[in-house]
Amino acid sequence: MDQTVVQDTVDFKAELVRKGIHLVSLVIPLLYYFIPKSVALWILIPLTAAFIVVDLARYDVDLISRLFYRFFGFLLRTHEVDREKHALNGATYMLISAVICVLIFPKFIMISSFTVLILGDASSAVFGKRFGRHKIFPGRGTPKSYEGSLAFVVAATVAVILSPKIDYLVAEYAIGAAAGVFAAAAEVLSYKIVDDNIAVPITFGLSMWAMYILFLPHLNVFFLG
Repeated sequence: MDQTVVQDTVDFKAELVRKGIHLVSLVIPLLYYFIPKSVALWILIPLTAAFIVVDLARYDVDLISRLFYRFFGFLLRTHEVDREKHALNGATYMLISAVICVLIFPKFIMISSFTVLILGDASSAVFGKRFGRHKIFPGRGTPKSYEGSLAFVVAATVAVILSPKIDYLVAEYAIGAAAGVFAAAAEVLSYKIVDDNIAVPITFGLSMWAMYILFLPHLNVFFLG
């Protein structure tokens, strides 16, 4: 493996490319809106399995390793190339997260959760890297900044506005915005503990679902099937 292509934090241009690829994942919640849960799983599970196989094989299969790092190495962070742990990269974690969210959440919550993940994470990373001056936990080695987290919350709110609702009540938007704040906190607190591609949508989805049960129990969260 060519270690020279891997950096602790990718530079700003590489971050833009990384998050540009990230935004392509919006096809997941968009497509899921139009297809049944069973079809979504038939697509996602084999795709996720393939990503996991390739991601793990890059550590031990020379040909896959050379090709993988030639094309994608400049996008990877240090923790994504941990040979001892056989760490997975962010794209693989995102697909794993998609499978989990489709399995456990009502469809409209999964769509909201994943849209928040994609827009929130991309905004947080790019805005935080470009403008982040005030670290949330200075001295602890985390790159998370207040500026990046604020960008996450704003983007999450936009994602909530764009996502489907049950009756489009004002309270539904408020619930989504509040869940976005919880998701932003999860992005910060999960650093180096749980990959944020998993922590963010699950935190958002669980908090959103709980608030629907608590504040809008008369609404059918399974209205999309």
